[in-house]
Amino acid sequence: MPRRLISTQDDITEGCAHLARVCPVWAKVLPQLGKLPLRRRDDGFEAIASAIVGQQISIAAAGAIWARMQDAGLLTEAAIRAASDDDLRVAGLSRPKQRYLRGIAEAGLDWSALRDMDDDDAIARLVALPGIGIWTAEIYLKFALGRADVLAAGDLALQEAARIMYDLPARPTPAVLRKLAEPWQPWRAVAARGLWAYYRIAKGREGTL
Repeated sequence: MPRRLISTQDDITEGCAHLARVCPVWAKVLPQLGKLPLRRRDDGFEAIASAIVGQQISIAAAGAIWARMQDAGLLTEAAIRAASDDDLRVAGLSRPKQRYLRGIAEAGLDWSALRDMDDDDAIARLVALPGIGIWTAEIYLKFALGRADVLAAGDLALQEAARIMYDLPARPTPAVLRKLAEPWQPWRAVAARGLWAYYRIAKGREGTL
């Protein structure tokens, strides 16, 4: 079966129709969410750098750091390799994130090769780089490569949104959320967008970048 990609808003619409068809909870919730965002960006170093910046901090903080990096021209592998520790510190990067970005910039990854890999192989290639765990790799696949069936089950906002939506007794573990999400295939990345939108409504704040 050809790999499904999310490239346009029509793909989001198709995914939503599938979710509503396979699950009465989604059928009830989706009309409340409005238009789900496409959230696509170009693949490559800049996209993974953005994901690294956003690790374990608020969206507002990540946006401020990213703006300083943009102003300083620190968005390419060459720029990161050439930057001093002080340059990266002034941009707002913690010591671990400085180390991660330098390691990734020096790894010489063929970013275009990821486009032709299946999801598991692309994730494995990414998590071999410093500072990239499963969550960061899945965010990259979802938004930079447009993979339609990547969920990111370890995301706490997705877990909490699923708990509320499905009236679960506790926040689901990644394994429980993956099991719950099986009927959502091959559009789990659309479901993730829906869960983040639901989280924003339920909690009054954003749950991801």
